[in-house]
Amino acid sequence: MSNRLLAGKTIVITGASSGAGRAAALEFARHNVALVLAARNETALEELAAECGIIGSDVLVVAADVTDAKAMINLANAANDWRGQIDVWINNAGVLAAGDFDKTPIEVHTQVIETNLLGYINGAHAVMPIFKKQRKGILINNISIGGYLPVPYGTGYTASKFGLRGFSEALKAELTGWPDIYICDLFPAFLDTPGILHAANYTEKELKPAPPVYDPRRLALAMVQVALNPKSNTYVGSTSILLKLAHAVFPEITTKLTGSVIRYYLKTANPIASTNGNLFNTVPYGMSTNGGFGLPGKPKAHRKYIAAGLLLSFAAGLYLTSFKK
Repeated sequence: MSNRLLAGKTIVITGASSGAGRAAALEFARHNVALVLAARNETALEELAAECGIIGSDVLVVAADVTDAKAMINLANAANDWRGQIDVWINNAGVLAAGDFDKTPIEVHTQVIETNLLGYINGAHAVMPIFKKQRKGILINNISIGGYLPVPYGTGYTASKFGLRGFSEALKAELTGWPDIYICDLFPAFLDTPGILHAANYTEKELKPAPPVYDPRRLALAMVQVALNPKSNTYVGSTSILLKLAHAVFPEITTKLTGSVIRYYLKTANPIASTNGNLFNTVPYGMSTNGGFGLPGKPKAHRKYIAAGLLLSFAAGLYLTSFKK
């Protein structure tokens, strides 16, 4: 059902060509908004724009790389010139690289941080003068639970997400004198997107997200809700809340357990060749919303299993830690 409160609003989405960004575009299109879709893959954007147009939204496509600060300024200006204002800017573009820290090329770590952290900073820096001139606006940052939970063998990714959470908190504090400019952070759990298929991979093993994984439409729906009712922090999926609490209460155990789980997985995973994925260039595959990793059943059905699994893991961790002493 369309929400009239969003009709005609200008919504900018970076990283819109696939995954969560694509899901967000399709969800916002149902509300008859004016969509500005940005990513590096212009062909995928044009195909998505056609779908959103059929659903009921006007669409502007802007090919742009978030690591280029000037490109983000051009994106903001194009959106503002098109409709006269920007109501919501969604920082969403992101990449992933997996592998031993020292075996992963430093330029790969750098590119992950430039995309996931500096890309969001570039977007915020480009739109903020427009928001201040309007004296209103909503900036939504798709951070992920990786902003709280470290990802072993994804050190560049973790550095970018932890840094992003710090950047956003500082910006929120700075903008307390602007009551109608909102900074809204989203922390989804593991999503069923093609992102992991696009990842740079130096583990030489096939990568899969840890279950349970959630439909990216849940994140898209959360973005719509935040656009309607701005909220500082939103956790998407019960797993995200459990993992955040686990790391807050048992930081050392949680960190050790994540390392153990990933090492075990890498020992048993199918071997594949190393790849840079979509880190430095777009790829001609995986431009869909879903990645095909979803588990059957509704997410709520997994809550008791998730909670039980985490409790058992932490109990085992505590026991082993006490035993070693």
